[in-house]
Amino acid sequence: MRRRRRQKLPTEPVILDIENLSHEGRGVAHLDGKVIFVEGALPGEQVSAVYTQKREAFDQAKTITVITAAEQRVEPPCQYAAICGGCSLQHFDSEAQLAFKASVLDELLQRSLGDSSYEKIAPMTGPHFAYRRKARLAVRYVHKKQQVLVGFREKSSSFITHMDSCEILDVQVSNLLPALSEFIASLAAYQHIPQIEVAVGDEQAESNSLALVFRHLLPLNDEDLVKMSAFAEKHQFDCYLQSGGPDTVLKHYPESGAERLFYNLPAFDLNLAFHPMDFTQVNAEINRKMISKAIELLDLSESDQVLDLFCGLGNFSLAMARRARFVLGIEGSTEMVARGKENAQRMAMTNVDFASADLTGDFAADHWSDYAFTKVLIDPPRSGAIEILPAVAGLKPGKIVYVSCNPITLARDTARLHELGYKLEAAGVMDMFPQTTHVESIALFTRA
Repeated sequence: MRRRRRQKLPTEPVILDIENLSHEGRGVAHLDGKVIFVEGALPGEQVSAVYTQKREAFDQAKTITVITAAEQRVEPPCQYAAICGGCSLQHFDSEAQLAFKASVLDELLQRSLGDSSYEKIAPMTGPHFAYRRKARLAVRYVHKKQQVLVGFREKSSSFITHMDSCEILDVQVSNLLPALSEFIASLAAYQHIPQIEVAVGDEQAESNSLALVFRHLLPLNDEDLVKMSAFAEKHQFDCYLQSGGPDTVLKHYPESGAERLFYNLPAFDLNLAFHPMDFTQVNAEINRKMISKAIELLDLSESDQVLDLFCGLGNFSLAMARRARFVLGIEGSTEMVARGKENAQRMAMTNVDFASADLTGDFAADHWSDYAFTKVLIDPPRSGAIEILPAVAGLKPGKIVYVSCNPITLARDTARLHELGYKLEAAGVMDMFPQTTHVESIALFTRA
């Protein structure tokens, strides 16, 4: 079978007038009646751009020169912003980014609601840079450069950005990038370490606040293992090794101490433990504000029994248990359920429990559906929670708070909740991922 030839793209730049932004944060222009999505362009601008892809329905291009700049255009603080795929909106003023994300959410919700209206929750803001506590860094030895590169991949490419710092990563991780490059180059296995998982917690008196998980494709020899320990000790981080899948992650340094980092929720007098490979929110300040807002919207009291779906390690569950009579957290991962129980025990909390269940299955058949829950919190993955909404509505909670990382599935699920007798009362965006097009939001539904 003959392989399809890649279409030859025009090499000459084209002049484009940018009309608006797509939901993915790319400029939208028209040329000869065809839509072109333009990377790095803003509404109201005229730019010179080159084609990166041509399709039957639309074309794609990237900005080469800004001929007429928009008022919202700013100089990216990161020297790698034009190349690195870790960010896509550093050229866009941070406040304007948030307004854009709020408009995306509103457009999608209005489309799903029809004539109904809702209260706009003020956007939740935090640090615009140095906020990212979880990341996966790519690693590769590049023969032409005679160097090991550590960082994010380039935009629309498998190549790794040659970077010595990162404006969005937590400062201690950003500062460590050059040393990581030199260190991996010194190992015998320098060509067999493809990635590093990064996790940052809050500072604790007796433990490190940073953990790095080194994926290695071949076993490390004794000399490399000694070097790993010395490097981790020098830079004060917990070192983990991963020889295969997630179940092969083992702590290498220090040998003593639990395999945990910690983060604090001061408003609820909580200190939560997590494994570096656990899911935790990347933005600590927004996470704290998000939890407080969710509890405010639920209007919890000592008489409330709350169901927390997709609860993870208890990020919301444990905080809500400080305000409610009882909280039950449900999560698909048995490891996360164990972590939730562990944290509840550490905090000596007896009015919260955790259980594991497939939340894409027959939720109503499980024994916890018999609880008299008065309120529900849902924090699903990007795919949303459409499968369990009938069962949730069947519990007849007075209020539902839905935390979303995908406005498209939130809009879809909003329409379904309306069908099930729940009205969208309020919704707004949270700036969990500044400098990117990622839209995180929170919504309140009440039973009609």
